[in-house]
Amino acid sequence: MKSSLQFKIGLSYLSIIVIVLAILNTYPLIESQNLVFRSKESTVSSCVKVMESALSGLSGLTEGNVEKALSGLEETGVSRVMVTDTAGRVLYDTRQQENARGQYAFYTEIAQALEGNDAFYCTFDGEAFLSRGAAPVVYRSQIIGVVYAYQYDAQQGTLLKDLQKNIMTISAVVAVAVIGISVLLSRMFTRRISQLLQAIAKVREGSYSHRAVMKGSDEIAQIAAEFNSLTGRLQTTEEARRRFVSDASHEMKTPLAGIKLLTDSILQTENIDLETTREFVADIGDEAARLERITEDLLRLTRLDSGAMEPAVKVAVGPVLERAVRMLRPVAQERNIDLSWQADPAAIVLATEGEIHQILYNLMENAVKYTAPGGFVHTEVCVDGGQVVMTVADNGMGIPEEDMSHIFERFYRVDKARSREVGGTGLGLSIVGDTVHRRDGQITVAAREGGGTVFTVRFKKVSGVTA
Repeated sequence: MKSSLQFKIGLSYLSIIVIVLAILNTYPLIESQNLVFRSKESTVSSCVKVMESALSGLSGLTEGNVEKALSGLEETGVSRVMVTDTAGRVLYDTRQQENARGQYAFYTEIAQALEGNDAFYCTFDGEAFLSRGAAPVVYRSQIIGVVYAYQYDAQQGTLLKDLQKNIMTISAVVAVAVIGISVLLSRMFTRRISQLLQAIAKVREGSYSHRAVMKGSDEIAQIAAEFNSLTGRLQTTEEARRRFVSDASHEMKTPLAGIKLLTDSILQTENIDLETTREFVADIGDEAARLERITEDLLRLTRLDSGAMEPAVKVAVGPVLERAVRMLRPVAQERNIDLSWQADPAAIVLATEGEIHQILYNLMENAVKYTAPGGFVHTEVCVDGGQVVMTVADNGMGIPEEDMSHIFERFYRVDKARSREVGGTGLGLSIVGDTVHRRDGQITVAAREGGGTVFTVRFKKVSGVTA
């Protein structure tokens, strides 16, 4: 529970609420108290100054002259006023009950005033504001007494308490509302994430067709959309993988079945003559060679899929084409096919010599295999602007329009019977297409005018000496 995202979000919201409410319940009250303190200081200090001014003309303070000097003053606005002599004895006190006249007042404020300092203190006891102020009475630079004022203000205390109660009530309402909203939002947020996690779990279990349904256009919805896109690609890849494994198994099963049939025939036939045995063994060799070709093509595709590629170097296409033609010429002559070629010496690309040979050899070999006797296969390599263009054209059986978009798929055959007859594996064009694309090239196929097929490969041209 403590590690869940909902708990962490809720705890974060709660922490923010506590901090905000703590500030809300302290800062306004502190500022209100300070405002009242400043107001009380002004009121009490003004009263003290008025009293001190009224007594400043006296050369000495007695109960009589202080009473006379202060008798004409209006309401002071404080609860109590006292006047003492330099010994701290009270000469004047406005309190009717428990009047301190004649007694000694040992208040801190009076002691500070006798030292020549103005003094003021204000406190709040939770019920009322208690304010005290004192100032020295001076005659000819000599302190002759002290004026002390005291104020008890329960009204301001009540207002502050009411403000505190109102703030607490508002805080409680806000806390309940915010907690409710935060819980709702955190649940909504985590519920959508939970839906996404459930979708990921289903896909992890193999349900590649499952999609995360997420409304809205926020970041979570965008993540869900990216997840669905990734799942779609994963589903396509998985379907291709399964189809590839199935096709590969089927392709390998055929020669293996032939080999088993031939070996069984040899083993089960009594007194088999040497000529028949040789014929059967030759057929076994053909099937083994076919199985070897399939295995080699599968290994090439595996290396391409793994991204393991040799570093690219500058390769002159002409010499590679000449070597490929030299290797295919005996096959072409056997089938009475005219194999011609033409190459621009300036055609240099970034790849490996083996890759260029694989591309040209596979395309020309396919053309020779699917061209009728008496036909031709022409390969040309030229420079067109900043590109090296390789074209392999033939006047063979051609490729139907509906099959052209699939011929680079693995194990795809236009004519399966014809492909097996000529020994094709269904992987050659797939290897060519993957190799071209991984070297940032382009390959296209089109019907040749007058019959046949034209394959076109384009690479970026580079200049300089080949490696």
